[in-house]
Amino acid sequence: MKDVYIFNSLSNKIEKFVPITPNKIKMYVCGPTVYSDAHIGNMRPVVFFDSVVRFFSYLGYKVYYVSNYTDVDDKIIKNAIELGVDEKTLTKKNIYEYEKLLSALRILPAYAHPRATEYIDKIISYIQDMVDSKSAYVIDGDVFFRISSIDDYGLLSNINIDDLKVGARIDENSKKESPLDFVLWKKTDVGIAWDSPWSKGRPGWHSECSVMIRLLLGSLIDIHGGGFDLKFPHHENEIAQSKAHDHTTLARYWVHNGFVNFGDEKMSKSIGNLILAKDALVSYGPDAIRYLLLSSHYRSPVSFTEVAILSAKKEMERIINSYKKAAVTITLNYGTLNVEHSALIEPFLDYLCQDFNFSNGITYLNSQIKEINNLLRTKPIDINKLACVTSCVKDMLYILGLDDEYPLVSEEDRNLYKRYQEYRQSGQYELSDELRPILIEKHLL
Repeated sequence: MKDVYIFNSLSNKIEKFVPITPNKIKMYVCGPTVYSDAHIGNMRPVVFFDSVVRFFSYLGYKVYYVSNYTDVDDKIIKNAIELGVDEKTLTKKNIYEYEKLLSALRILPAYAHPRATEYIDKIISYIQDMVDSKSAYVIDGDVFFRISSIDDYGLLSNINIDDLKVGARIDENSKKESPLDFVLWKKTDVGIAWDSPWSKGRPGWHSECSVMIRLLLGSLIDIHGGGFDLKFPHHENEIAQSKAHDHTTLARYWVHNGFVNFGDEKMSKSIGNLILAKDALVSYGPDAIRYLLLSSHYRSPVSFTEVAILSAKKEMERIINSYKKAAVTITLNYGTLNVEHSALIEPFLDYLCQDFNFSNGITYLNSQIKEINNLLRTKPIDINKLACVTSCVKDMLYILGLDDEYPLVSEEDRNLYKRYQEYRQSGQYELSDELRPILIEKHLL
């Protein structure tokens, strides 16, 4: 197994990846709050972590990948009221639309896609454990986590607690012991609610993820991921709960991707500078979107502009056309693409081993596409070498989640192409010219 190095947000440095269990990886990535349509910025963690799963699987790991749906939230309740529907109807529709996006973007099926509302009893039990251990307390039916019950709060986000106490980012609540304490259970009579030992209400966002991770993957997992904006308070509070409840940091490695910017600003529903993912898919296709989102290092921002996405679309058309042409040429002359290419793909894997550097991996992919084009132009074609390079490109396209479909060539097509070659070799150019437009229409020339 190759050595992989990851920037760990928890330690703020590059670390060698060592799984808890050899050859197995437990990974959780925060999924969407399903109150409305997803925008293209929401797709960056989806695409990036999907390629991470593909990469680890290619190396030989068994990956248990979980990504949740937050289907109870203030925004969901607000939208449901405005639309005149119940929350379950709204979230069911939005999850259906979201899963259509996943399919269109070639996202591999997850080990699990849990929904918070399916775990309410377990969440209540989890919160009760913390109330019993004095790491949480109840006031007027609300339950709050007691930050003072753990050490090193703020370690993940590198935020100073004293700054937080006077900062405007913390919700002031006169009932709380400390302005840093966060809600685990919210008493409410607005929207969907459940009975609990403390009140009729609903769980806090941070509790939902912590419980689903614990039940599906365990109290300590290998990788926890999400967008950079989730480091604080969401992931910081997940760690706080895990420290209090299970005496772990929940995950060994915390991985956060950068934002997608539209112009000079982060893409955001609150700002309104959005491109909906479903619209982008219709306009540009999945390959262009994946190519653009992976072409910058995952910890750097991506600029989603018309110029950038059209350039990505053009690049992908060039890559796929060359790959398909090579694959057809190999099939007609050689019959198979299954050739040894481990040495050739090694540089690509090495880039990915260095903190998932897909951008450098894409540069290497393009170098091999250039090699394919050179081989196709050279007569006679070195079919063995072409098969090796094309097989390598196929694997790279798979890991990147791009179109790696192998063109199907029928026996009739093979015979047609064989006759064309025989006519050419025997100087019967009139007959070969009759077959040429047919082969071109079939994309065999």
